[in-house]
Amino acid sequence: MINFNFKNTHFFWVFIFVFALISCKNKSTDKNDNKYAENIQNSTPDSLSSKFHNNNVKTSTPDNYINLIKEKNVGIVGNHTSIVHNKNNGYTHLVDTLISLKINVKKVFAPEHGFRGKADAGEKVEDGKDPITGLPTISLYGKNKKPSPEQLKDLDIIIFDIQDVGARFYTYISTLHYVMEACAEADIPVIVIDRPNPNGHYIDGPIREEEFKSFVGMHPVPIIYGMTIGEYAKMINGEKWLHNGIQCKLTVMPLKNYTHQTPYDLPIKPSPNLPNAQAINLYASLCFFEGTKISAGRGTEMQFQVFGAPFLPEDKFPFSFTPTANEGAKNPKFKNELCYGKDLRNYKKLNYINLNWLIEAYNSSKEKEKFFNSFMPKLAGTKKLQEQIAKGMSSDEIKKTWQKDIESFKKVRAKYLIYN
Repeated sequence: MINFNFKNTHFFWVFIFVFALISCKNKSTDKNDNKYAENIQNSTPDSLSSKFHNNNVKTSTPDNYINLIKEKNVGIVGNHTSIVHNKNNGYTHLVDTLISLKINVKKVFAPEHGFRGKADAGEKVEDGKDPITGLPTISLYGKNKKPSPEQLKDLDIIIFDIQDVGARFYTYISTLHYVMEACAEADIPVIVIDRPNPNGHYIDGPIREEEFKSFVGMHPVPIIYGMTIGEYAKMINGEKWLHNGIQCKLTVMPLKNYTHQTPYDLPIKPSPNLPNAQAINLYASLCFFEGTKISAGRGTEMQFQVFGAPFLPEDKFPFSFTPTANEGAKNPKFKNELCYGKDLRNYKKLNYINLNWLIEAYNSSKEKEKFFNSFMPKLAGTKKLQEQIAKGMSSDEIKKTWQKDIESFKKVRAKYLIYN
């Protein structure tokens, strides 16, 4: 009797143990089934803090172009801004969306800051695998800025979907150039998913001179050119700026309810150092400081909304900040040093490039011969700007020298506009 009870009890606990294992396995399976969806949500980039977001402006969704990519081997050029909005005002990544639609996505090409948008400005991004999808990721920032024939050989079509901010030295349009060039050489069509330009409401800045062609200035355009990335792609093709004047098979998926005067703040930050709408609006004016001894706020949470340096006089520049290592700036200029400067977080929205801050900082610096660095001509696209400032020219005087070239550019631009 005792042995009988013991055996029954023993089998009872074995049964419970096996049942628990099965339950755990089922839960684990359920958890794994949900893991992909959870990762999609968790991979969603940080929302961009803004006062206004125009929900009437719509980007093309996959149903608009799915017939172009069905049963094809697809490559994606994208980053964390490559999102597809859904009906609940949420969004998923384009890659995740296409995979869920059974599209054969083969690989991902990533620009500056990487596929998930976490790398510092200028930081080398390595090839690897996306931890969420398992897809191979190929960096287009660093030595390999252009997809190689080997990287393209198993692809039938490329989708380019990256949010731009409409400034010549923002490198995503340079990545676009090299992708179009590589695809033209390989006879691979390119689809560009058009996105709003938050700085599309004006045109300003010096035209880039040929001598200063670089990855932060690929084309002879003003610093602010007033075009969406889809319009810009058409211009690259139409003006035959690709190598030897070749042209790629280009399809632009247009925006809905958009004009160049439509107020629009981005729903997510386009890169680590443009954290909000104010930074994006001031970017074209404050990025000049990257070519000087002055900090533009990297290493703070006020990137491209403040400027300063330890040597600026405190009586003229009473605002202070101390750059430290953070996302997007592991080694910022003047790291752990107190800087004096100006706070522009509440400055009115600009529809022009403001040169007065650059001129004021230059005039307040003692060692003027060391104020500009070798990067400045590449940013400006010319040596003339720093020479004009050194001569004591005012902002208005400098800008008058830009106008003839800007008017000529407007005639070129007009040929490729999709929106009013």
